[in-house]
Amino acid sequence: MRKNFIYIFLFLGLPIVFLASNPSITEYFIRGIDAIFSQLVSLFFHAIFFSIGDVPLVVLWLIGGAIFFTLRTNFVSIRAFRHAIDIVRGKYDSPEEEGEVSHFQALATALSATVGLGNIAGVAIAITLGGPGAVFWMTAAGLLGMSSKFVECTLAQKYRTIKPDGTVAGGPMYYLDRGLAELGKAQLGKVLAAAFSLFAIAAALGSASMFQANQSYSAIASVMPQLPGWLYGAVVALLVALVILGGIQRIGRVAGTLVPAMCGIYVLAALWVLLLNFQEIPQAATTIVTDAFSLDAAGGGFVGALVQGLRRSAFSNEAGVGSAAIAHSAAKTKEPIREGLVALLEPFIDTVIICNLTALVILTTGVHESTDSSAIGGAQLTAAAFGAAIDWFPNVLAVAVLVFAFSTMISWGYYGERSWSYLFGDRSLVVYRVLFVFGVFVGAVVNASSVLKLSDGMLYAMSFPNLIGAYFLSNSVVRDLDSYMLRLQAKKLAIRKADLLT
Repeated sequence: MRKNFIYIFLFLGLPIVFLASNPSITEYFIRGIDAIFSQLVSLFFHAIFFSIGDVPLVVLWLIGGAIFFTLRTNFVSIRAFRHAIDIVRGKYDSPEEEGEVSHFQALATALSATVGLGNIAGVAIAITLGGPGAVFWMTAAGLLGMSSKFVECTLAQKYRTIKPDGTVAGGPMYYLDRGLAELGKAQLGKVLAAAFSLFAIAAALGSASMFQANQSYSAIASVMPQLPGWLYGAVVALLVALVILGGIQRIGRVAGTLVPAMCGIYVLAALWVLLLNFQEIPQAATTIVTDAFSLDAAGGGFVGALVQGLRRSAFSNEAGVGSAAIAHSAAKTKEPIREGLVALLEPFIDTVIICNLTALVILTTGVHESTDSSAIGGAQLTAAAFGAAIDWFPNVLAVAVLVFAFSTMISWGYYGERSWSYLFGDRSLVVYRVLFVFGVFVGAVVNASSVLKLSDGMLYAMSFPNLIGAYFLSNSVVRDLDSYMLRLQAKKLAIRKADLLT
């Protein structure tokens, strides 16, 4: 680790100092990157987000997969929900089982990669563009996405590799490779695994490092306008480097502390706002349901609400993308189904709880009607909603954006690292780490729109190879699930002493 940090400091420190002291050169450098990629990005972005009836193809692909897995697993998200909570509480934990993190830490790591700007800004955007009815379809899609998370994370556990030093290598690239080979589709598996890994690396270097740094700096600059971007980028880049060099165990510990704390603060603030406006909650809930099926185009209409709800759900919880499977593959367990059940809680927490709380805060305070929402961003609209009841909370919200962005960076840093390792081996990981940390700095300094668009497209391109493999391997997941549930009902699963949040 110390050697890697020295490499990162040597190869990263001097360029950062040079670029920080020459902002005009930095901007010229980024504009050059933007110009080179602009045409390629335009073609790729439009291909990934090609729309059918105003719904992007990738969204239909993700929602179609969620419906299929929900039916194929016989609504596992409902019948095993309570048991999933027991697992996270530590009821079935065993320190002797192979892995690097606990069930709770794996869940926190995966949540840290999804809970963030989508919950704060994405919900406001959905309401602005699709009307309050978008919240209904967002919630429905989130509930369906729980089954997608279950399948992909179960497979990640089932086909993971435990290295001699005890570290875990797992994720879609491994179950695409090894799982499809077992079905006699080895060549297809290798192609899909390589494609997934390349997409994941690109998404990590762009969406996770550059975009998160850029957006979090914007949030902090709103309350600290005197803070220069280069200083913010340099500090955050250093902190990210210190965490990701510690591997999944350190990431799990940090995420296990940051995510519950910030989610708790955010949820408590939302509940306080709703308590102050409790008389408006029934009307807000009624509006969400009625507008979901309304034909009134002025309020977004049925199609507008459906499209925005599905998009925001897919983009918020990433169910079907396969990213979370990388984190869950490292959990300590001998039961792949068990970790899949833990994973299905993610869309519920992310979309059903946090996104709905954000929506209710916006609707009950009425800022979406009293404010020109088309003239401000989603995060600003959400901040205005909280600020209407808690005048100092927009400052806290800015810090929340920073923490959520930081947790996303470290989690996605690990996702990209595991994908890099699959393609190029562990010996060249320092190259990836330098690129990732450098991307954090550059993202805080200037916005490279084409690079960010490309990485955003890569993020959702991951769902194509991931879901193809998951479809082929779903029969084995269902067989394992049936066996597990029979043992659970017969009380043949060993119950451990609960060791919460370890």
